[in-house]
Amino acid sequence: MMSEQTAIPAHTRFLEQSEKKAFDLKHRATISFNMARYEEAFAKGKTQYSKLDLARKRAAVKKHRVLEHLEDHLKTFEQQFTKRGGKVIWAEDADEARRAILRICEQHYVKEVVKSKSMITEEIGLADCLEKNGIECLETDLGEYIVQLSGDKPYHIVTPAMHLSASDVAGIFHEKFGLPADSTPVEITQFVRKKLREKFLKAQAGITGANFLVSDSGSVALTENEGNGLMSVSCPPVHIVVAGIEKIVSKMDDLDLFWPLLASHGTGQHLTAFNTLINGPKQEGEADGPKHMYVVLLDNGRSRLLSAVPQRRALGCIRCGACLNACPVYKNIGGHAYGTVYSGPIGAVISPHLSGQLREFMHLSYASSLCGKCTEVCPVGIDLHHQLLHNRRLAVQLGFPSKLERFGMLLYKRGMSKRKWVDKPPVGLKNFVARYFFGKAWGPRRSVPKVKASFAKQYTQGLK
Repeated sequence: MMSEQTAIPAHTRFLEQSEKKAFDLKHRATISFNMARYEEAFAKGKTQYSKLDLARKRAAVKKHRVLEHLEDHLKTFEQQFTKRGGKVIWAEDADEARRAILRICEQHYVKEVVKSKSMITEEIGLADCLEKNGIECLETDLGEYIVQLSGDKPYHIVTPAMHLSASDVAGIFHEKFGLPADSTPVEITQFVRKKLREKFLKAQAGITGANFLVSDSGSVALTENEGNGLMSVSCPPVHIVVAGIEKIVSKMDDLDLFWPLLASHGTGQHLTAFNTLINGPKQEGEADGPKHMYVVLLDNGRSRLLSAVPQRRALGCIRCGACLNACPVYKNIGGHAYGTVYSGPIGAVISPHLSGQLREFMHLSYASSLCGKCTEVCPVGIDLHHQLLHNRRLAVQLGFPSKLERFGMLLYKRGMSKRKWVDKPPVGLKNFVARYFFGKAWGPRRSVPKVKASFAKQYTQGLK
């Protein structure tokens, strides 16, 4: 039986959550504070570039070339990675990826897993799957760990606990572990560090994502600030990487462009604290590292998006989160309102395609002011506000708008095609149409503007 939550259409849930969050003053204050800190850091991070636009254009071209020959680059990556004893598993969808990971865990008698921050594991619902199969899965990124303790979902691509204030976090640790209710961030971090160290040493497997996959060397590139990713790789005997097929870059030299772009646009740093290249399991003579290493290459709708022109450009995304931080809609309604793993402008573009449910999630492409700020800040030059328009056009081509909406647009088109048809209807009729047909969409907190006279009449009177 379908639950009440899933029975509600996605666009209805989106409107309800948006209404709730947009007028939640506490939520708005928390987000405004955290966004202000990001914007300050971002402004400093960009100063390392003398020609930032040139760097963005170079990154856009490199990602475009890789996507044009994606199959070849993926094959090269597999060949290079397997040469050093690693294993590559190709997963067509989330279910196939989960089954593959469960088989690996069963093969190596894994009962405890430590997992670093990864949006793609959220995409396939991996943590819940492991828990249901009797495998403890512990998030080791501080933000993800906080979200896991609170039973919540990540709020942001880069900063999963952005919606929580310091007092909120202290309250969670007071409830779960008995820490003082006024614990400082430093005290909480020290507590988490000690607790996670024990887990790193006991876990039989570590699971990470991949910021980039380097084709020519068969390397997995990880970027982080806390060191939990390195601990998840080096301590457990088994390392499982879950990565989307679009994460490929062609050669090692490309990282000198992409790593700083990701850092400056994601967190405002010149370079993140830990940048690691992993070429496979531990080799003879090496001191540490996993005995077994697997890379699960996930499609899960990416081939579908690759075939969509021009929306395929969105596959160049490096998950920095800059477009979320710039978007006025996201700043008001937050990440959870979108109802998808990937929120904000990039989520609105890719989610309908990745999910294969264009009708279900096409409304996200209308959740935008089309101000273009997302395009302006994108480090890899994705024209996000244009991609949203392309999605809207696709919705119309597929016949998703209701009959009433299509009829209304037809009337509007006819009415606006001739000047006399605009001016002729009396003011009272215009106000009635605006109030009756657009009053609900205008919102309960705003009054529908009243027409006093046509613009032409007001303009003429103003000249006199």
